[in-house]
Amino acid sequence: MSFTLRAVKVPPNSVNLEEARSRVFEIFKTACRSIPSIMEIYNLDDIVSKSQLRSIIASEIRKNANVTNPKVIDMLLFKGTEELNNILEHAKQRHHVIGQYVLGPQGLVQDLDPKDQGLSSFLKNFYKSNYF
Repeated sequence: MSFTLRAVKVPPNSVNLEEARSRVFEIFKTACRSIPSIMEIYNLDDIVSKSQLRSIIASEIRKNANVTNPKVIDMLLFKGTEELNNILEHAKQRHHVIGQYVLGPQGLVQDLDPKDQGLSSFLKNFYKSNYF
């Protein structure tokens, strides 16, 4: 298994928005090219498909689509590169990757049992927010 991102150095700041935008496309391509090795490292074949993982990566990038400052984009790219690097170097465990990217912030979908109906709204919100 090759770790292509290990020797990545911090690039200079983007001069303008177009250069930052092209760097976003480059990290997206790099992340998509590393999907097969991520699937192999974390044994995700039974949980998520490669196309679903690609769309999860795209949605993570689209979360910051409203950012127009090139310096902020460079900082987000650095953080994204570090996250991808950590995933490829197996610095995260399988349940971290599944919980953070496959399941998302809502966690596991839970059925509402009759026992949950007697709880106060405070407890329901507390359990919902601290379930991760």
